[in-house]
Amino acid sequence: MLFRLIRQNYSFFLPYILLLIVVGSMLSQLDRTVLMRWINGVNHPFWDQFFYYLTDLADGAVGFGIVIGLVFVRYRWALAGILSLLIAGLFTQLLKHSFFAGELRPSAFYKNSGWVFHTVDGLNLHSVNSFPSGHSTSVFALFCLLTLLVSNKHWGWLFLFLAVLGAYSRVYLFQHFVADIYVGSIIGTVSTLLVFTGLESYWQQHPQKWLDKRLELRRRVA
Repeated sequence: MLFRLIRQNYSFFLPYILLLIVVGSMLSQLDRTVLMRWINGVNHPFWDQFFYYLTDLADGAVGFGIVIGLVFVRYRWALAGILSLLIAGLFTQLLKHSFFAGELRPSAFYKNSGWVFHTVDGLNLHSVNSFPSGHSTSVFALFCLLTLLVSNKHWGWLFLFLAVLGAYSRVYLFQHFVADIYVGSIIGTVSTLLVFTGLESYWQQHPQKWLDKRLELRRRVA
């Protein structure tokens, strides 16, 4: 089922795999400071404001709000979404606070380097727990899920584009390194795929009629 889902949703997964290869090659060959200097040097007041607000799209709270809204479409979709975001988020937080606790964010890492890096006015820059990126985990988990759910698979291109923008905003805003969003995207995507296929396989063997129902708000008759 896993490989069948990937083939059916090629519009999301094919360009994503290619992107992983390209960015992975860059990470293996270039020092992270080189990447950060290049990205940080490509800035503009318009993009400052654009990514300042767009980065909220990658916030876990936004993702949970969207998947909870799926209860009005189908219970099984909402359940799959909540579990996907929850598992992806918990795994990311475990890495952040246990295995990579205290990992410096870009602003703290380059604080005494002499580099006058570009920052966005009004943005609170975090100092630690950089790896991996929680926002990138959430936004890829969310848009991977939406790709799996929609009937028109051409939406996968747009969903991947939005996920990439959300993750990239974290580097543009100097909140994360490229490796942070790279790994975060993998955690979010793989978590959603595994949760979705696992639940679908289980429900096929143990069908429940209520899963295909939805929450309906009934109007009161005066």
